[in-house]
Amino acid sequence: MVDSVYKKRLPELRNTLEKLREDFADLGSKTNWTKLRIDPLLRHLLSLEKLLDSPEFSEEFSHLPKGVEMFHSDLVYYTTNIKALKKILRSERGQMRKMSQD
Repeated sequence: MVDSVYKKRLPELRNTLEKLREDFADLGSKTNWTKLRIDPLLRHLLSLEKLLDSPEFSEEFSHLPKGVEMFHSDLVYYTTNIKALKKILRSERGQMRKMSQD
């Protein structure tokens, strides 16, 4: 069976990415981070959620003891990208504040 932590984390990560999408849209940055990074991450995440909900997935992969390592790498991938996006958001907000003060 797929690690329950993995199944619980995907919706949390999706919600975080959706919030980041809103934050970047409100920012009005020159770089379209939503199109560049957030939307592709969300599409991939939604496909993983769909896969996990399919009966075929449960039948095929529930017996793989080494599969948890692959699922963990997905979580690391999303967490790393979300951290980077949050850092970019802070930086962009700082630049916008600085520009509005000038």
